[in-house]
Amino acid sequence: MALELTYFGDTRVPVEIEGLTPDWACDKSLAEIARFELFHGNRRLPLAEMFRITGSANDRRIDLFGDLSGVHWLGAGMASGEMHVHGSVGRHAGSHMRGGTLQVQGNAAGWLGTALTGGLIHVRGDAGDLVGAADLGAARGMTGGTILIDGNAGHEIGRAMRRGVIAIGGTAGDLVGFNMLAGTVLVFGGCGQRAGAGMRRGTIGILGRTAPQLLPTFRHATALRPQFMAVILRHLRNQGLTIDESLFATEFEIYHGDRLALGRGELLVRRGAI
Repeated sequence: MALELTYFGDTRVPVEIEGLTPDWACDKSLAEIARFELFHGNRRLPLAEMFRITGSANDRRIDLFGDLSGVHWLGAGMASGEMHVHGSVGRHAGSHMRGGTLQVQGNAAGWLGTALTGGLIHVRGDAGDLVGAADLGAARGMTGGTILIDGNAGHEIGRAMRRGVIAIGGTAGDLVGFNMLAGTVLVFGGCGQRAGAGMRRGTIGILGRTAPQLLPTFRHATALRPQFMAVILRHLRNQGLTIDESLFATEFEIYHGDRLALGRGELLVRRGAI
């Protein structure tokens, strides 16, 4: 039986709930969970003042209900188990996750999966800026795990990421893979300006039928159908992302860059994209 948390807070003041995860709650009584402290602005409050709490977390599953768009840090630091959000979430959902699964049925605000090291985040709607990015002032973003977004995403997706996979089913904003160290970012629609700026290694795929405007610091290498693309597409499909089947038979133009950085990254564009 899952632990069910229903949010009834009615406030414009941000609510932060960092640390309430399935691995923390699995051996706690409902009374102990009710006393978990969240932040309402700069005030500490027990969880029970803003959430109705039922069920049990013994099976390491938490289901959350209500308008959680003003509730931040949900799933942050999770190491195992499952969290299912039946709606939208605020900033920093899944930040610093080490394992487990975070499923969001609505939208996610900015900083989704910041500094992720493991696990799976799947957002069925849209996401904001800085998905999988580095914390402010940090040198590295996500270093493992997978982030799937069915809809669109904002700017600076995968900024300074080191490992892992980010897949955007729709479009992305400017600076996809900005200062990327390694890892993989796939955008199945179009993207904004300066994709791959400052990237050192890694792979960025802009897989829509509209070609991005590439920076002059990327050099065309070849056109081919890379074997790894079919592997990763099958993996993403198995994880629940909808994949355009035509991509399995598509050739891609491959560019190397950013030559202002180390220049060993690769950027893939659908061949024939306009």
